[in-house]
Amino acid sequence: MLSKYHWWRDAVIYQVYVRSFLDSTGDGVGDLAGVRAGLPYLKKLGVDGIWLSPFYPSPQHDHGYDVADYCDVDPLFGDLAEFDLLVTAARRLGVKVLLDIVPNHCSSEHPWFQEALSAGPGSAARARFHFADGRGADGSEPPNNWHAMFGGPAWSRVTEADGRPGQWYLHMFTPEQPDWNWRDPQVGAEFDRVLRFWLDRGVDGFRIDVAAGLFKHPELPDSDDPEADARTRDSVNPLAWNQPEVHAVWRSWRSICEEYTARDGRERLLVGEVSVPTAREHALYVRSDELHQAFFFDLLSAPWDADAFRKVVSEAMQDIAGTGSTVTWVLNNHDQVRTVTRYGEPAPEGSGLGAARARAAALLMLALPGAAYIYQGEELGLPEVVDLPDDVLTDPIFRRTGSRARIRDGCRVPLPWSGQASPFGFTSGVESAKPWLPQPEYFAEYATDRALADTRSFWHLYRDGLQLRAALPQLGEGTLRWLDSPPGVLAFARGDGLVCAVNFGTAASSAPVSGTPLLSSGPCPAGVLPGSTAAWWMSDGTESPAP
Repeated sequence: MLSKYHWWRDAVIYQVYVRSFLDSTGDGVGDLAGVRAGLPYLKKLGVDGIWLSPFYPSPQHDHGYDVADYCDVDPLFGDLAEFDLLVTAARRLGVKVLLDIVPNHCSSEHPWFQEALSAGPGSAARARFHFADGRGADGSEPPNNWHAMFGGPAWSRVTEADGRPGQWYLHMFTPEQPDWNWRDPQVGAEFDRVLRFWLDRGVDGFRIDVAAGLFKHPELPDSDDPEADARTRDSVNPLAWNQPEVHAVWRSWRSICEEYTARDGRERLLVGEVSVPTAREHALYVRSDELHQAFFFDLLSAPWDADAFRKVVSEAMQDIAGTGSTVTWVLNNHDQVRTVTRYGEPAPEGSGLGAARARAAALLMLALPGAAYIYQGEELGLPEVVDLPDDVLTDPIFRRTGSRARIRDGCRVPLPWSGQASPFGFTSGVESAKPWLPQPEYFAEYATDRALADTRSFWHLYRDGLQLRAALPQLGEGTLRWLDSPPGVLAFARGDGLVCAVNFGTAASSAPVSGTPLLSSGPCPAGVLPGSTAAWWMSDGTESPAP
C-alpha cells in the first residue's frame, strides 16, 4: 500500500563524496566500505539519506563523472557485493541511498564511444553521440564555435581508421567526456536499463547530473557568446542546455520510479542538478509528472545580504512550491567554495566571521520549507583549502586552463576523523598512507572526534537543528510568513509559532521574539539577536507580519 507521507518532500540528505569520505583499504582513496563504516555517524547526525558521488568504473579524468560502465563498481571503490552490503546496512538504519547518475556524457573509454570511433562517419554507433564534419575546405575547423565549460573548444577531432583526420565530436566538459546524443532512441533505452539495474539492487533514487543538458539544438548553430559557459562555469549557452525535449526524459524516468513504488510502496526519488536562469524555468522541471525535486542553487550563490536572501527564498516559494513540489535547498556541494570561506571574504583571516555566517546560514536553511542537502564536512565547519600546491591539483579545469580560478579540489580534501596529524583517521593501514589530496595541519581543529566532544561545534548545531526539525511539526514541508524586522535582519514564521531570524549585519539587533531561543547559531541572550547570528524561537504568534 502506498504511503500518504512523501519522505522526500522535507528530507535532509547528506552528500557523500566517496573518494574523500573514509578509506577502508589504506590506499588513500575513500571507498564504499568506508561509507558503510560511517553510516552510524550519519545516523547519529540525523540525516534521512545519503547521495553517493559516482563510483562506477571510470578512468577518473573527472573523478568519476566520466563513466565507462554505468552498471558496475570501480575496483578503486569496491565491488557490487560491497555496494549491496552498503544498501542493506543503510536500510537497517533507516537511511535512504541515492546514486549519482550522469546521463549528459560518458567516458571516452565507454564501449559505445570506442565502437563509434571504429565504426566511422554515418554509422549507427556514431549517431549515439554528436559527431559532425568540420568546417572549412579540409574540415579542419570545429563544426561550431561553442566552448566547453571546463575551458577550450567543445569539439575534438578524431583520426579515422585509415589514419586521416576525420570528424569532430562534441564534449561540453572535457574531451574525455563525449556528450550523448539523446535524439537517438538507443541512448534513452540504455539509460532506462541502467535505472532498472540499480533500482533492482534496492536504491531509493537518483541525483541527476547536468539535468538541464542531454539535448542540444538540433542544428548545432554558432553561439552569440561561445565562451559564456567557460566564463561563468555554468550552463549558460541556450543552444546546449535547457532544450524543451529534455522534459520528456524526466517524464519517462518518473514513470519508471512510480512503477517500482507501485510494487512495494517505497517511493523512489529523482532530484536534478538543474542550472537555469530563473526560478520560473526551474519550476518546469519539478512538475507533478517530472522530477520530484531539483536543487535550487540561488541560495548557494546569493551574497551574504538580507535582501538578497529574502528575494531568493520568496521567488523559490512562489514559483517552485507553486508546482506542488517542494524547494530543495543547498548551501554547499562538491563543485563550490565552502560557505565558511565564501562568507568570510573579504574579512581578515582568523576573524571568525565566515564561520559565524555559515552557522547562521545553516539554521536558516534548516528552517525553510522543503528539503535540504548537506555536503560532507559542512557539518564540521570545514573551510576551503585554498593553498593546495599546483603539483597535487587534479581538477580538469586546472589541467585544461592552467588557472586556479574556481577549481574544485579545495572543497574535496578528505575528511578529518581523528588525531592531530594527517591522515586524521581518514585512511587505515600504515602510518605513511597519504590521502589522495593532502590535508592541512589545521584540519586537526575540525576532526570529527573533537567536534562530537564539543557541544559548541558545528556538528552539534547541525545535529540539534536536525533533531528539532524532525520533532517540530512547524518545520519541514509547509509555508512561511515573513515578519517585520529591522534593516539587515530577516525573520519569518513557520506554522504555529516557530520563528526563525537571521541578523546579516555585524551589530546586535533586537530579537523578534522575547525569551531564550530554542536554538541559536551563537550566543543569543534573551531579547537580543547578535550580528551574524540566527536563532529559532517558539512564540505566541503576536509578531508583526512584514508589509
